[in-house]
Amino acid sequence: MSNTQQSTGFVYSNEILQYRFSNSHPFNQMRLKLTTELLTDLGYLKSHHIIKPRIANDTELSLIHSHDYIQAIRRASHGILSDNEAKKYGLDGDDTMQFRMMHKHSARIVGGALNLADHIMDDTVTNGCHLGGGLHHSLPGRANGFCIYNDVAVTIAYLIQKYDQRVLCIDTDAHHGDGTQWSFYTNDQALIYSIHETGKFLFPGSGRYTERGSEQGFGYTVNIPLEPYTEDDSFLETFKETIEPIVASFKPDIIVSVHGVDIHYLDPLTHLNCTLESLYEIPYIIKDLADKYTKGKVLMFGGGGYNIWKVVPRAWSHVFLALIGEKPQTGRLPDKWLTKWQQYAPCELPQTWTDEKTDYQIIPRQKEITETNLKYAKQVLSWF
Repeated sequence: MSNTQQSTGFVYSNEILQYRFSNSHPFNQMRLKLTTELLTDLGYLKSHHIIKPRIANDTELSLIHSHDYIQAIRRASHGILSDNEAKKYGLDGDDTMQFRMMHKHSARIVGGALNLADHIMDDTVTNGCHLGGGLHHSLPGRANGFCIYNDVAVTIAYLIQKYDQRVLCIDTDAHHGDGTQWSFYTNDQALIYSIHETGKFLFPGSGRYTERGSEQGFGYTVNIPLEPYTEDDSFLETFKETIEPIVASFKPDIIVSVHGVDIHYLDPLTHLNCTLESLYEIPYIIKDLADKYTKGKVLMFGGGGYNIWKVVPRAWSHVFLALIGEKPQTGRLPDKWLTKWQQYAPCELPQTWTDEKTDYQIIPRQKEITETNLKYAKQVLSWF
C-alpha cells in the first residue's frame, strides 16, 4: 500500500553515468540508466522525485579524504599523475585506473549523496536513494575496488558534523565495506554494520567478525561474514537475527544503507548463492527499521552488482519501491523497457519480475553453511 504521507528522493542525472573507467570495465553505470528507465516506465518514478547531484567541494571531500589524495585525483584527471604517485594512491592497477575528468565525475557522486542528505534533514523528503553511489571501498588516502571517493563515508561524516546525527550504516553488498569501516573505526557517532561474503575468498579480504573498532569506537563496527554459496534462507535468517538488536542498541537518528546486489548467484565477481528473493526483501526490512527507529529517515545507496542486464535493474527497482511504500512487483516487465533495451543487451532479457533460476544449483553443503553463518551471528549478538 502506498504511503502518501512521505516523499522520496531519487538522485539522478545523465552526468552520473560519466563515472566510467573503460568500456570493458565491470563497473558500468549503464545499470543505473536501466534501473531509472525501468522505474519510469512502470509509472512510479516521477520528475518530482529527482534530486540533481552537485560537485562536492574539497572541504566536504576532506571530511574523509586527505588533501594530498584529492590533489592527486585532480592530477590524474588531466593525465599528469606520475607512475610513483599512481602506485601510492591505488591508481596503477586494472581494477581502479585513471580516467579523464575523474575528480569531477567522482565528486559528483559524492555531491549527489550530500544533496539527498540535506533534503532528508530539512524534511523536503522523508527518505531517498542514490543508486549511482555506494563506493564503499575507497580509503581516506587511496583509491580501491572501483572506488575513487567514498560517498558513503563522506555522507556519514557530513551527517555527523553538520547535523549532529548518530548514523547507522547497514551494508549488504557481497564485498566488505572496508573503506567505510576504516574511516570510522575509532568513532562512536557511527555504527558500521556489514554482512558480506567472508574475506577468506573475496576482495577486499577484511570484515572478520573480530574487527570491532578500537579506542572510543570499540563495539561500533559489526561484521557478519558469510560462507561462500550462502543461499536466501541463510542470508535472510542471519541478517534478520542480527540487525534489529543492533539498531535498537545503537539508537540511530538516521540509517544509511548500501544495496550492492552482487549477492545474486548470477553475479560474475562473487560466490554467494542468493536470488532476487533476498534482494527484493532487504530494502523493505531496512525501510521498516527506519520507520520504527529513525522516524523514517533512511538514505539508500547502490553499490556492487555486475550482472547489469539480468539482475541489477529488477533488484535496484525494489530499493525505490520499498521507499515509496509499494509492494514487490509481479508479472511482466514493461513492454516499452523490454523493446528498447533488448536490442542493446548481449543476452536475452528477463521478461518478468520472477527470478528464472534456469541455471541455479542447489548447494549440497547448505546445512553446514547455515550453521557456520549462525555461529558468527550468535557470537556478534552476544556483544549487544
